[in-house]
Amino acid sequence: MPPVSDPHNVYAAAGAGMLARAVRGDKPLVYVPHSVSGDVWVIDPATFRVVARHPVGTEVQHVVPSWDLRTLYAIDDVGNRMLPFDARTGRPGKLIPADAPYNLYFTPDGRSAIVVAEALRQLIWYDPRTWRKQHVLHVPTCAGIDHADFTPDGRTAVFTAEFSGRVAVVDVASRKLLRTLDMPRRNTHMGPQDIRVAPDGSVFYIADSDEGGLWVLDGPATKVRRFIRTGAGAHGLYYSRDATRLFVSNRLEGSISVLNPYTGAILAKWRIPGGGSPDMGNLTADGSQLWLSGRYDDVVYVLSTRDGALIRKIPVGRQPHGLCVWPQPGRYCLGHTGLTR
Repeated sequence: MPPVSDPHNVYAAAGAGMLARAVRGDKPLVYVPHSVSGDVWVIDPATFRVVARHPVGTEVQHVVPSWDLRTLYAIDDVGNRMLPFDARTGRPGKLIPADAPYNLYFTPDGRSAIVVAEALRQLIWYDPRTWRKQHVLHVPTCAGIDHADFTPDGRTAVFTAEFSGRVAVVDVASRKLLRTLDMPRRNTHMGPQDIRVAPDGSVFYIADSDEGGLWVLDGPATKVRRFIRTGAGAHGLYYSRDATRLFVSNRLEGSISVLNPYTGAILAKWRIPGGGSPDMGNLTADGSQLWLSGRYDDVVYVLSTRDGALIRKIPVGRQPHGLCVWPQPGRYCLGHTGLTR
């Protein structure tokens, strides 16, 4: 794994405008996958206009950048396929078969892709060059396994299990399940969802939609320390480019909570005018805008990260989900909608 340059901030190499050389010529685009209409719409962030629409399959969940930042994968968990996009041009390639890919991550050394096969309760390791299977880890007690993040040293991954109210802690090198941990309250409808490690690696923040906030898991992933209430439907987690603020999308409340990621203190709450259903997305490369899908309103929200002001509401297809803002700063990507370090 590329060494961490700042132990106090694992995201130090993904600051505002810190684009890797290979990414600097990439065309700025926003890729919006839809879990109902089964396609990907592409938005020009300069004009806020939809410039392309690409059919993928049945239920497209996320658009995920590769570890080397050169490919974006639109993943269809019902259609058992992934559609790669050239990160430089935005052009789609040939469909790649994969088993129930709800989400997609990459090991910190870049040698393996991990397909989160939610429907199968499996984590499937693939060679990201050939897409041949390397290993299958069965997690039968983790219904709804979906989101993940890694410890700063890259040795341990923590996967949330939305329908089991717990997390699965996995040793990355051996590909073995170390343990499962139940949340203090096991919500099994829309329980633990997105997860992000704190900039200093001291804790993991786990969004629990049913609980309306964040569980705070200790850095070694051995116990839950406390709970932070943010709002109904707490779902997506994103850091400001300087990693001094954590943005939490409260999907059922139509709001964004802003936290201090080192202390967990709530700094502000931004409400989308007229309400909404902010779900998943990311920040622009310069960190000035936060783009989020409006899951139940068929729109995309563009918010100012300075004060939460709504810049634009863009109509899109049916049930937009894990949208990807490209390009992203950083040396490599761990997956999801752009977990770069």
